[in-house]
Amino acid sequence: MKPGRMPIIAVALVSGLIAAYLSTGRDPPPVAQVPPEPEIIPAAEVLVASTDLHVGTKIGAEHLKWLPWPAGGLGNGMVIKEKASGSEAQIIGSIVKENFVANEPINKDKLVQSDAGYLATILPEGKRALAISIDQRGSNSAGTLILPNDHVDVIRIYKDVRVSRTQGMDVYSSETLLQNIRVLAIGPNIEEKNGDRVAVGETATLELDPEEVNTIALAQRSGALTLALRSVADMTASQSAQRANTTTVTIVRGATREDYPVFQTSHQ
Repeated sequence: MKPGRMPIIAVALVSGLIAAYLSTGRDPPPVAQVPPEPEIIPAAEVLVASTDLHVGTKIGAEHLKWLPWPAGGLGNGMVIKEKASGSEAQIIGSIVKENFVANEPINKDKLVQSDAGYLATILPEGKRALAISIDQRGSNSAGTLILPNDHVDVIRIYKDVRVSRTQGMDVYSSETLLQNIRVLAIGPNIEEKNGDRVAVGETATLELDPEEVNTIALAQRSGALTLALRSVADMTASQSAQRANTTTVTIVRGATREDYPVFQTSHQ
């Protein structure tokens, strides 16, 4: 057979096979689909939290990692590796003042760089932090439901020794010392975690003006302090010290309600 006839015979065979297949009534075999080339999205390495970081945490190297981030999603405050040489070392040692979740980009606006403690760092200029004693059962702190960043009124309850001696019975008075005071911490806790109430401590740390510190320090020595929780709607009211609202309660030693049916109260 001459070599020139080979292509003609091959074409004839292929045509015959196609014709035979078509005669069976079956669909032709599907054409193989070539997958499209994946789109390449520009990305940059961004410094993120390797785990959840809570308020007050001092950041260490184990809390940070670099993560590819779409270039179109970069925002102000993000730490970008190619633009900030040595930026990771600058972040280490900072204190977290707002929570981070795992893989959230580190934002310098949510950090405080200071060698001081967290409370000293977040206190506004001119303010002081003072801790007062509270009952762990919550009898003098709204049933343990007061949380950091709540606002309270501070009430002093004390025995009026002079009047008690004069009347021969115990006379107690209460007065509102301060209004709309921010609670910085309850015990060692400075935040409400994961929406749950934090553990109750023996102290409540309040944010005060210098003159208010003197008022509270003196009141603690001469009576018991009670915190009254304020509504969120009332937090915008101006903070003020006052002694206008004073209530006096007279308690007769050894008396019952039948002997002394109405306990004497007076408001000043």
